[in-house]
Amino acid sequence: MIANIVKPGSNTYGVLAYLFDKGRANEHTDQHVVGSWDDFVPDPGPWDSPGHKQRLGQLTQALDLRVRQAGDKAPEGHVWHCSVRAAPEDRILTDAEWATIARRVLHATGIAPEGDPDGCRWVAVRHADDHIHIVATKVRGDLRPPRNWNDYHRAMNELTSIEQDFGLTRIPRGPEVAAGAPAAKRPTRAEQEKAKRLGRDKTARERLRHTVRAALSHARDLDEFFNLLADAGLQVETRVLPSGDLGGYKVSLPDDGPPIWYSGSSLATDLSLPQVRQRLAAAEAPAPAVAHPAGPRRPNPWHQATAAAQRIPRHLAHGDDATIQAHLTVFGEVLYALPAHAPVGLKAELHRAALGFEHATHTRARTDHQHGRALRGALKGMRYQPGDHSGLAMLLDAALLVVLATQRRSALRHHDRQVAAARQTLIHLQAAYDRIAAAALARLGAHRPTDGLVHRYTHTLREVLPSHAEQILTEAAWPALLATLAAAQDAGHDPATVLQQATQQRTLEAAKSVSEVLVWRIQRLGKRHAPGPGARAAQAASPHHRPTTHAGTGTHTAYTPPPSRSGRSR
Repeated sequence: MIANIVKPGSNTYGVLAYLFDKGRANEHTDQHVVGSWDDFVPDPGPWDSPGHKQRLGQLTQALDLRVRQAGDKAPEGHVWHCSVRAAPEDRILTDAEWATIARRVLHATGIAPEGDPDGCRWVAVRHADDHIHIVATKVRGDLRPPRNWNDYHRAMNELTSIEQDFGLTRIPRGPEVAAGAPAAKRPTRAEQEKAKRLGRDKTARERLRHTVRAALSHARDLDEFFNLLADAGLQVETRVLPSGDLGGYKVSLPDDGPPIWYSGSSLATDLSLPQVRQRLAAAEAPAPAVAHPAGPRRPNPWHQATAAAQRIPRHLAHGDDATIQAHLTVFGEVLYALPAHAPVGLKAELHRAALGFEHATHTRARTDHQHGRALRGALKGMRYQPGDHSGLAMLLDAALLVVLATQRRSALRHHDRQVAAARQTLIHLQAAYDRIAAAALARLGAHRPTDGLVHRYTHTLREVLPSHAEQILTEAAWPALLATLAAAQDAGHDPATVLQQATQQRTLEAAKSVSEVLVWRIQRLGKRHAPGPGARAAQAASPHHRPTTHAGTGTHTAYTPPPSRSGRSR
């Protein structure tokens, strides 16, 4: 069941007239009262029944009696209007059942507590099989207003119990419902109808929100943010305070008829100008170039983003709310940025994943954006260093782990709506990963090493990973892993060492394809500066050094058994 609480103002007669009318498309049928504060209230009945208007006026006067008695003390906007709708697959409820549901909602919200003779006057109207409307006037019998703060949250909590008691469909709910004010503002009915008239599947508010989030994920500063919005085709206006400081911004679509402007905060609370400023400021500067034999080399931002993303599950398990929300926010920015770096066939899938993750992480938690500096800095660097198929596949592999950890965290808190959104995000991310990884792994596997190296790497694999070796040798990504080990060796790394280091990053027990996981990990490790002769000598002299002989080579490398760790990996 879904509740929708609106504030129509102070026109009790107007609300009732609409409920008992035929509807905009003659959709209202058999209009009648199913419950009220008084079992003897006049029932206006259908709009075309004899004496309808007279009874409608009598019902209005009865509901407004205490409003008139309160006089100037009556609250502004004294009409409280709540619709309650059953799921399409639910059975048709009787009038008596709907009356019970109305009383429970009114009790939970504080409008008319059960057993309180001074509760507000109310009436429940049914004009369709699947829903009712509850109308109340917010003046109690003692002429005080009701204590109905946070009524939406309380109504939704009560509907969860009602669904269980009546055997109805359980609707997923989460903290954004409980708060009653989600980060992303919902489109209005007028916006939805306009989009339908124009033949668009998204409202103007939704299209603008997506474009603003995508621009924010790429921008380095406020000027670039506004330039990116303009480059995306939006109309942009800024508001300057008398002091000369920027006070806000608003955007509109050029192809949506007469311009309708939306401020950043009206798109989503986290897109207000102060929030945008904080997020832009919380980004590390691009990493400086490092010395390399072939000349200066800048760290790969795709590898940096992957490394930062792989740390997020640990933050979700052990961080405070402000830290966790910072990491989830910046990771959402990463997902919004990925379509710009992906092949055309993956853009729509990644866009849907970004939208899903936005719904999976809506909370009212305070955000300390400074905790997301490393990932946000890597994200800005990705714009100037486009990644190849391997870089995108590597980051998507880490992204799946982040969403899995987010889903587990929401499940532990019984945030059903977030769990469902995370599940949908995983579906889209997995589909994108499968397609890009297949292409990247096939491209890597085409560079098969010599038979001698294949034999050597096979022997190394069996020594370093005896429990997974036979599985890896039969996996489709084994040729790609061979090519990755050869590339790491060409860069100056010892294959056994990088293979050992890759196994230590996280347990491989839950990996769907161990060879794929190792390919992405070793690719990152292989881009690091290889240890020189002095470092290798120090490793050999270490008391923890245990040499491993590679068959047919006579060389030795340090090998330390990987520690036992708990967790989940792909």
